[in-house]
Amino acid sequence: MTGVRLGAHMSIAGGFERSIERGLKVGCDTVQIFSKSNNQWAARPIQADEAARFRQAAKESGITPVFAHDSYLINVGSPKPDLLEQSREALRVEVERATTLGLAFVVMHPDSHTGSGEEPALKRIAESVAWVLEKTKGSSVKILYENAAGQGSNVGHRFEHLAGLLKWTGHPDRLGICLDTCHLFSAGYDLRTKAAYEATFQEFDRIVGLKKIQAIHLNDSVKDLGSRVDRHEQIGIGKIGLEGFRCLMNDARLSRVPMVLETPKDEECTEDVMNLKVLRGLIKK
Repeated sequence: MTGVRLGAHMSIAGGFERSIERGLKVGCDTVQIFSKSNNQWAARPIQADEAARFRQAAKESGITPVFAHDSYLINVGSPKPDLLEQSREALRVEVERATTLGLAFVVMHPDSHTGSGEEPALKRIAESVAWVLEKTKGSSVKILYENAAGQGSNVGHRFEHLAGLLKWTGHPDRLGICLDTCHLFSAGYDLRTKAAYEATFQEFDRIVGLKKIQAIHLNDSVKDLGSRVDRHEQIGIGKIGLEGFRCLMNDARLSRVPMVLETPKDEECTEDVMNLKVLRGLIKK
């Protein structure tokens, strides 16, 4: 199978365009970035010349799509009014920054119920995202819900959660799913054999719909199936193993979905080079 676009999460340190340079260096076809610090609320406004340099670098590189992941501080499922309002505003800013940079979408974690219950949290999340999409209705940037591992009070680890979020949010033209393989496995969905992989994706298609998947995070898992612990590992040496990724790399239904690594790495991104080589080696010519 050809046409699979593989890449990695890249740092914007030194300027947004540096993420493109780093992506080219390791052989990315697609790139994910943070448009601001992922562990701070505040963000310096993006200057017009910064955005122009980034857009030009991305255009010349051929790396596409480029998309963002939102801040880890955001929790639009929080029952606390102050945090909920702050999180909504922060997510709106994330979409606006992505719009300025010309990004395709913003990936977000469904967040946590912190003791308030799963369904109420899911409905707060959906209401919050609908509010953000309405506030940014002039933008073409989409928001993608990322499936969770189910750690702590996190929601979004069951396919039914994702289906509910899509239904309750509305705005289907600006909404989708980012599927994380480590989270999927940790939540209890097996990928280790061809039969297990097919059963998992058939279930996803029945409950959510494969067409809703618009990005994939490629991560092996340190922890076992159903552990509900989010610990990423290098491709093929974790508990998922190579066969699961072989199935994914050759799944024609997902051949046009951009797939990025979020595996641990050093400053030189040598692990990205290794993992991309492994993944491309699994693709049947």
